[in-house]
Amino acid sequence: MYITITAQKTDGNYAQSVVDFVAYLEKENEHLEPSEMEHFFNQYGEKISAEEVTRVIDKNTAKLKKREPKFYSITINPSARELKHLQHNKEALKQYTRRVMKNYAASFNREINGRKVTVDDILYFAKIEHQRTFKGTDKQVRENQPFANQILELKNQIRRVSKGQEQVNIGKLQRKIERLEREALHKQDGKRIVQGMQKEGNQSHIHIIVSRKDITNSVSISPGSKYKASEVMMNGKTVKRGFDRDAFFEKAEQTFDKTFGYKRNYAESYHSRKDFLKNPKRYFSVLMGLPTNEKAIALKILGKSGVPMLNIPTNKVQLAVKTFKRLKRGVDVAMRSGSIGI
Repeated sequence: MYITITAQKTDGNYAQSVVDFVAYLEKENEHLEPSEMEHFFNQYGEKISAEEVTRVIDKNTAKLKKREPKFYSITINPSARELKHLQHNKEALKQYTRRVMKNYAASFNREINGRKVTVDDILYFAKIEHQRTFKGTDKQVRENQPFANQILELKNQIRRVSKGQEQVNIGKLQRKIERLEREALHKQDGKRIVQGMQKEGNQSHIHIIVSRKDITNSVSISPGSKYKASEVMMNGKTVKRGFDRDAFFEKAEQTFDKTFGYKRNYAESYHSRKDFLKNPKRYFSVLMGLPTNEKAIALKILGKSGVPMLNIPTNKVQLAVKTFKRLKRGVDVAMRSGSIGI
């Protein structure tokens, strides 16, 4: 599971309207029959229109300054293993989203009228998407890049020949391009994988638009607060503040496992991500100490995420400094690309 929380920006400034982001989330509905379209939903509603989402979110911005975010985006990205476990059940994804939003509300160290924040205070709209494209950080794109560079240079050379700037056999250049296309390390449907290409298989994920203000448009509740859950004295009163992202991410993972009876491997757990970031040596030590079956699954997960498997040590002793640094780079790239962890 990979979850992100971001404040939407446009050209370095916070967007004053959610309209462009809503339009972006509607892109998959283009050219689809009404019965095939995915609609927005929230904690209690279904089939909410894009126009309604825009109207409600844009209206809920009382007293927010121009330089403050008006809304946040939460993205829930189940892994291939998790989606397979759900048997591609769209309703299960909606059920999970609603439970995650309860986790989200509970992660605020805030009170509204003397009570803790609940999901009923959160104004949000969610939408399931089923398509993803390859990013520049993906293993397939990175390892295909040398071929892409050579192909681009050959195409540029063909253009120069066409303009009379060079005298080279274009047919020969075309054959070189075809050879490089065949030799590219990663293909999909017989075509070289490039950045922006749509990924095959089940790529379902959820986008959530969350208003900065509560549902009454009177209280600002920001997950982007620089304060972790804490208390502070203000004007002689104890005031609660902050949002605990760590607790939110951990609870979201536990919610998935408990709701759907999912047995999570160490390599895909939030706990392992924290180990990796805070104590990488412990991360690899625990990885190598897993039971044989669990270790095999973990190595398979890491391999699919772009970690250089030929460098994985078979025991703790082999975890030399050079090997460790190389492995750390590989896992770090996989985590940044959203392949591992939350």
